[in-house]
Amino acid sequence: MALYRVKPTRTDEAIAETISRHTGPGYEKAAELLSWGADEHLLMALAAGFWLYSRGAGVRRRVAGNHLLLTTAVVTLLPHLLKDIFDQERPDRRTLRGHLKGVPFSGKPLDAFPSGHAVHVGALVSAATELPSTERNLVWGIGAGLVLTRIVLLAHWLSDVLAGLAIGALIERPLRFWTGYGSTDRTQ
Repeated sequence: MALYRVKPTRTDEAIAETISRHTGPGYEKAAELLSWGADEHLLMALAAGFWLYSRGAGVRRRVAGNHLLLTTAVVTLLPHLLKDIFDQERPDRRTLRGHLKGVPFSGKPLDAFPSGHAVHVGALVSAATELPSTERNLVWGIGAGLVLTRIVLLAHWLSDVLAGLAIGALIERPLRFWTGYGSTDRTQ
């Protein structure tokens, strides 16, 4: 049993109710597939791959590789620790109608807060602020789509996702001091 119990807001409940009324198997299958884009195992593998690739690149790319790998490792571990501190029932445990319309069961019943997928995305979109605008906007758009899948799947309340995004960004920023990522005084 966790130290704190987090309750969903009325807005959270209203959004989940609307989704359970209007969803269908096609939407749920698509959201489930897209949700894998923010899975911790996939992101760690991609970060490790980019880190290996960056070893043969210039200083800026190596620093980015170091930062991405460290950030991904930290935000992969953090949600597990937070879920030991906070309990919150997932919205999919409160709907029969949603399950009849294709909503799958997600994770452990009391592990809604915070959304681990959103923590990962929050850190990555925060790191993307250093990219040129076209790439940054692409990362932000993909990130928004990925975290919305967690709400559509009723795996998380909107507030879990928003908290996860904020936690991810708040974790990524201080790691820049350690890795040197985002410093303007580096050479290419």
